[in-house]
Amino acid sequence: MDNKPVLQQKGRYGLQYRGTQCTNCDHPLDMSDRYCPNCSQANSTKKLTLKDFFDEFFSSLISYDSRLLKTLSALLTKPGKITHDYISGKRVSYTNPFRFLLSLAIVYFLMINFSEDFTSLDQTGTVQQGNFLGKEGLISISTKAQNDESLSTIIDSLQIQKSIQEQDSILLSNPSENFKALDNESFFIRFMGKIEFFGSTLKNDENIYSFDKLPSAYNITATRENRAAFNASKSFSKFLKQPGSFFSSLISKLPFAVFFFLPMFAFFIWMAYIRKKYTYTEHLVFGFHIQSLLFILLIISFLVDAIFSVSSNWIFILIFSIYLFLAMRKFYQQGFFKTIVKYAFLNVIFFILATFTLAILFTGSIFTY
Repeated sequence: MDNKPVLQQKGRYGLQYRGTQCTNCDHPLDMSDRYCPNCSQANSTKKLTLKDFFDEFFSSLISYDSRLLKTLSALLTKPGKITHDYISGKRVSYTNPFRFLLSLAIVYFLMINFSEDFTSLDQTGTVQQGNFLGKEGLISISTKAQNDESLSTIIDSLQIQKSIQEQDSILLSNPSENFKALDNESFFIRFMGKIEFFGSTLKNDENIYSFDKLPSAYNITATRENRAAFNASKSFSKFLKQPGSFFSSLISKLPFAVFFFLPMFAFFIWMAYIRKKYTYTEHLVFGFHIQSLLFILLIISFLVDAIFSVSSNWIFILIFSIYLFLAMRKFYQQGFFKTIVKYAFLNVIFFILATFTLAILFTGSIFTY
């Protein structure tokens, strides 16, 4: 009896195109090998045609879609199951948790970025930076005053602007001496003072547009600290003038901030379940899956709000809260009381770390904008 394996006989995988050596890594092959066991390259010597190219593209797309649908189904209907399956070795059936989460985060923050008109904030920033004390400025502002309340606001703005200009005059009356006086302060006060000093020079001296102009103009030493303070001041000035563009740029960085935040959060999950025989990486995978579910619900909520003009965020946040409890209980196999205590603890840690991450991202973005 002939026990040879049945092989596909059509397309570029046909038996007539099989080779005895991998065209990618030169690994020896048998004619029955459809793929190289060493590098997974298809065992075919046939020249690639346009039909072959699109056949492979759509087969890969369908394969990815099947994993995507299975991942979504497991995430939405079976809390904790997908993480259990994944760490148990059933990984081919699901999409990679890291890549899946990154894709969801990018999609969600792109939706937020394109749906909000952040450019309107740039107009506010430009007005705040304008010169209100000139004759034309006063006339222009007075025409916008429609009632006593708006006029009072304008007067307050003028007083603040006048105070700022007086402070700038003091700083620039003797710039070299005022700058040197900062050397006697602690690092934080000194650095912030230099930022304020450079902000005044950028605002009042049109010839200063880069740090290279400062040493000769104000007798300032070209140290790394001074250069860093100047760059920070320049970025902060740009932020004040273009807050809308800044927030648009900030939102584009948020998907990557998620991956700075989650490894820290996974450490606290590991601490909460330290007696469980899970590795740190397995706790991290659980965090990836939970965060993915959160982004899925946020995307659905965003679409519902956009289509029906309602506010559904609180509904989906409530759903996520219940889901998280069920996922923790099913994945870690602990009782109701222990789970509720760890649930409360991890939620507090989550909000603390999220706030900390956003504060670092916001501050860092301002200083590098």
